[in-house]
Parts: sequence; C-alpha cells; structure tokens
Amino acid sequence: MRLDHVSYAVSHHELADTVQRLGQQLGGTFEDGGRHPRFGTQNFILPIEGGVYLEVVAALDHPASDKAPFGQAVKRRAESGGGWLGWVVAVDDIAPIEERIGRPAVDGHRVRPDGVDLTWKQLGVVDLLDDPSLPFFIQWTCADGQHPSQGHPSSVSAVAVEYSGDRDRLRDWLGGATISSGSLEAPFSGADITWVEDEEPGLVAVTFRNAKGELVRID
Repeated sequence: MRLDHVSYAVSHHELADTVQRLGQQLGGTFEDGGRHPRFGTQNFILPIEGGVYLEVVAALDHPASDKAPFGQAVKRRAESGGGWLGWVVAVDDIAPIEERIGRPAVDGHRVRPDGVDLTWKQLGVVDLLDDPSLPFFIQWTCADGQHPSQGHPSSVSAVAVEYSGDRDRLRDWLGGATISSGSLEAPFSGADITWVEDEEPGLVAVTFRNAKGELVRID
C-alpha cells in the first residue's frame, strides 16, 4: 500500500481560485484533470514527487453528483466550507480488499482535456462518507505512464499527512497496520501518516515541501 493522492474539495465556483492559491503556495502548476462522468465531478491535479499527486475537486451541476457516493462526499465537504476531503491509498490488486470488506470495487474513469481516458477501480468512498478519517482504495487500470503523477516534472513533495479519528479502526481498515508514536507503520508506505488530536475525524492537514524547499502546511 502507498499514498496515491490527497484530495481537497471546494464548490465549483471556488475551483479556479483555489487552484491558483494552492499553486502559488506550493510553487507548482496544476493541470486540468477533466471530468468524472460517473461521479459528477471535475478536478485539477498537481503532480508531486514520489508518484503522488494533489487533487482539487468540485461537484458539477449534474445528477450524478447527487447519486454517486464520491459526488456526494465532494458536495458535502464543499457545503461545509471546503477543505481536505481525504487521502487515497493505491494498491496493485484490489481483489483482496474486496474480499476483506465484502463488496466489489466501483469502476471509475475521467477523460483528460487531451482525450486520454484514465481508468481505475475504487473502493471505500461509502465508508469515507461515514468516517472521513478512512482513506479509500484505488487500483489504476490504465497504463503506468498515464498515472496523474506522471505529468510535468515537479519539485513539490508531500512531507506529512495528519489525520484524526479512530486509530484502531484505521488499523483494521488498512488490513492490520500498526500505529506507533502517532505515525502509521507497515504495511503502509510512501508518506508519514500521523494521528493528531482533533474534534472532528478526517484529514486535518498536509505538509508539503514547496518548489523553494520551504515547508508549507495546508489545513
């Protein structure tokens, strides 16, 4: 398991301003990621080092955003003021997680402005609606070179992901990960995932190293 991306949700009319603001803070250029037809959402993405990316996502004025769990999650977060929606864990094979959780993954895709159709399977967004501290799982089914992190070269990196919630539930959700001194250990890798005290469960903040080498904490 590895960190795939972190997701920041806003309303559609705030999307452009948020992308510009975060891009200036991090010293990186976001790319238009296109639309998710099945979910009724649209995103912009910033590739960062280590095969990870930052997503800024908004719900469209489309029936799918009211029906699909991901669209619902994005709308709910935007309506509560916007901010971090969650973190996403990449796996090479989602089948064992389907078996453990007891339901099938959902197919997803989005068409980039250049016409490339990115495809994946995802599982756990329904659980994210119930407990925002839980990541959802993704298995990319497109070519390796089409992963969103493989865009323009980036000097931005994710340093730490802070979350608040039930550590025991998260351990079980990730298939037995252990938590020591606040940080998540094996079998999860690819980022420093740290538990912090907070009144509300969910992704609290992400600290990046920007293009100038400075640490930038976005909460």
